[in-house]
Amino acid sequence: MWKALIICLTITFCAGGAMAEGITHKIAIHVDDSDMRVMNMALNNASNARAYFNSIGDTVILEIVAYGPGLQMFLKDQSPVADRIETMALEFHDVQFSACENTLRVMRQKMDKPLEVLDEAVVVPSGVARLVELQEAGYSYIKP
Repeated sequence: MWKALIICLTITFCAGGAMAEGITHKIAIHVDDSDMRVMNMALNNASNARAYFNSIGDTVILEIVAYGPGLQMFLKDQSPVADRIETMALEFHDVQFSACENTLRVMRQKMDKPLEVLDEAVVVPSGVARLVELQEAGYSYIKP
């Protein structure tokens, strides 16, 4: 009986210690749709995951990657969620917004005009390749 009690106390103590330290969750969110509802869902997913994990003492590193029609999310004068992105970037320093250079280049050629990404976004060579790199680095993949 004492052995069982000691084992239970040891398990409880170890589990409590692990929870007290917290862990880091890495999340990659993929946006390839120009629908404002999808963009808002991606931002909601990021905010909600961050709030939950922080509430239990964990930390979160988030990256939202947009390409194809979803790149509109990060385009100046076109993004329907630019205000939310600006607010998130100011509030959360653990969120990165990644815009696909391949898509940007094709859109510039088709539209024959300069396109700029939001100041909060970072241009990456390839959105698809970036998502692969993130998953290989242990990020969980989310597609709203």
